[in-house]
Amino acid sequence: MKFNKKIKYSALALMTSVVFSMNSCSVDVVPQDRLAEGVVWTDPISIDLYSSGLYSEFKNFQFGLFPGLGYDNAMDALSDIMKFTSTVSGNGTVNTLISNSSSFSPASVGLNYWSTGYTRIRRINEFINGLYERSSLSDSEKLRYESEARFVRAWTYFWLAKLHGSVIILKDINEYANKDNARSSEEAVYDFMIDDLKFAAANLAATSKAGTANKMAANALLSRVALYAGSIAKYDLKQYNDDPLTGISTGRAKEFYQIAADAAQAVIGSGQFALETNFASIFSNKNTKEAIFRVDFSAPQITHQYDFGYAPPRDNNGNTMVYGVPTAELVNEYEMADGTKFSWANATHAANPYKDREPRFYATILHNGATWKGRTMNTSTTDPIDGFALYGESAEPRKTVTGYYAKKLLDTANTTFAVNKSTQSWIELRLGEVYLNLAEAKAGLEDYQGAAATLSELRAKRGINNVTFNTAATALTAIEHERKVELAFEGHRFWDLRRWRKAHITLNGIRVTGHKIEPNDTGFTYTVVPADNLDRSFSSRLYYLPIPEGEIQVNLALTQIKGW
Repeated sequence: MKFNKKIKYSALALMTSVVFSMNSCSVDVVPQDRLAEGVVWTDPISIDLYSSGLYSEFKNFQFGLFPGLGYDNAMDALSDIMKFTSTVSGNGTVNTLISNSSSFSPASVGLNYWSTGYTRIRRINEFINGLYERSSLSDSEKLRYESEARFVRAWTYFWLAKLHGSVIILKDINEYANKDNARSSEEAVYDFMIDDLKFAAANLAATSKAGTANKMAANALLSRVALYAGSIAKYDLKQYNDDPLTGISTGRAKEFYQIAADAAQAVIGSGQFALETNFASIFSNKNTKEAIFRVDFSAPQITHQYDFGYAPPRDNNGNTMVYGVPTAELVNEYEMADGTKFSWANATHAANPYKDREPRFYATILHNGATWKGRTMNTSTTDPIDGFALYGESAEPRKTVTGYYAKKLLDTANTTFAVNKSTQSWIELRLGEVYLNLAEAKAGLEDYQGAAATLSELRAKRGINNVTFNTAATALTAIEHERKVELAFEGHRFWDLRRWRKAHITLNGIRVTGHKIEPNDTGFTYTVVPADNLDRSFSSRLYYLPIPEGEIQVNLALTQIKGW
């Protein structure tokens, strides 16, 4: 279904230029002008446009973006699976943040979503208030629109909570009468989000029209949010911050894991979605059976530039940005086709490291010798265009500094992206993640057999063998591995390490690496080289980032998170 309208709209509608898709439908709305706010509530079409405009918040995070941080996949570049290639401010800002934890302060938060997030929350609360106070819609229509709005509100609060833990809960427009509002506890914030998502899941239909959330999207997001709450309850234990409002009661961990498990099972059991046997097709086929909630694009007006940012330079006559590339730490994580671990210490593996790897490796990584757009990739030192450059030797190398390029999310058929840009979809919620959420929730409930069975079902669809484990530690090891390779470049890794409270270990005092590939008489030599020129720095206080200083100054009831 394609629905096109050119219509005047309210200043509050804040329509997006992006197309959001659900159930293989898309909405393409191009607002041209504005009407007085009062007119919105007398016109059902304007109300619908206002509701659709709320979804523009997802645009802030498409393709792994973070508002104000720079470019696609920047969030994975904060972790150990992607390396940004530039050393200069702008393209290389991520590298400054990861190598200097003092870059984060109340005056310069580093990852700042506060103003943007609360602007969206106010619009949502205004919309809900208007529905009931000013519109003449039927009760069922009001309930549906409220459920959609609360879905987006939960999404927005989730980002604020991931950054700061304890934030201000504003659920009613009347609360804005007082400009001074205090922080609520992190536990209360997660309860609030979960309540919004449960409401949405209970009151939305199983399927929906184009561009809107439905019951399954609400449950998928609920499984993610509740999993985070369970993780914080289990792993934080008030070890990293003394603020009385941060942290979640340990005794509630299993309660949150059960919510996550139930929500994930509702999605899986609905029968509306299915795991793909062809992993690469998830990201190239707009009709993939795995997409639960996605952002679609349509040329020529609605496009993006992911390919220009990440494709190998020879794809565009030696001219692409190559913002980020996969690290050796990610490449080494992919198993062999038979499910055994890859190891450079294994002579057979080391002699031909890209042979007989699991299917997800070939769908995710462009390596030396890979076939790509009709050519054989040469990422060795001998190719002046696609070949290796040591990180730091050039401020803007615009080529690989690890010996690899990111293949996942690229459009394999797009050869004109420099002129026509790109239109492949961004999938925000997909079934593969829901399986991983379910497996981790079951492990949190000490159902290790069930967790292993869930992971094995996912792995079987990816063409890999089953796994078994029977302890909390072995379960987390297996789950972390699976999330690292399954969700690579989808923006999860950094946040996973934070919620497991492992970031201060995994991302601190280390340098990620790449492989300098050089030809020899029998093939190639692979030398491990650093892809960082400074040690990375993640102090434990970064689990709760500071509230921007300006917000503290204008809100007299708002206190800074302790430790900042």
